[in-house]
Amino acid sequence: MEQKLKKSYPDAAVINSSLVGDTTANGLQRLPSLLAQYSPDVVILELGGNDGLRGIPILNIKNNLSKMIELTLKTNAKVLLIGIKLPPNYGGAFSKAFYQNYVELSNQFGISLVPFILEGIALKPNLMLEDHIHPNVQAQPLILDNIWPYLNDLLS
Repeated sequence: MEQKLKKSYPDAAVINSSLVGDTTANGLQRLPSLLAQYSPDVVILELGGNDGLRGIPILNIKNNLSKMIELTLKTNAKVLLIGIKLPPNYGGAFSKAFYQNYVELSNQFGISLVPFILEGIALKPNLMLEDHIHPNVQAQPLILDNIWPYLNDLLS
């Protein structure tokens, strides 16, 4: 991402503050200090997948994401929300309500939403790790392709 950003936005820097296994509760706890430390112009918020996989209540996930969006917007940074869909074995009602969080928050706050970070990737075994949940290294350029149009719109 940083390499692609530098071509159009030479002064841009990418700060990856993600943690493996992070949840929305952990992200919410860490976000205030990250915002203070880096003063970002754009925050890419891609959290919730681990919450969904752990069966954390939908309302808890939504409340945590909502608070993170509010905190970020208060700093005058733009938010790019990344949509996540759960594997089908989590049940139709839970999976639908889980994904609907992203759509509702995008509408509520008027922020950009990448509909699904793994679009064109999730159902291709050669692009996924053995757990069939996480993308492998070959999928990374495709993930950037999924995010880039939305990120570029926020930056231009």
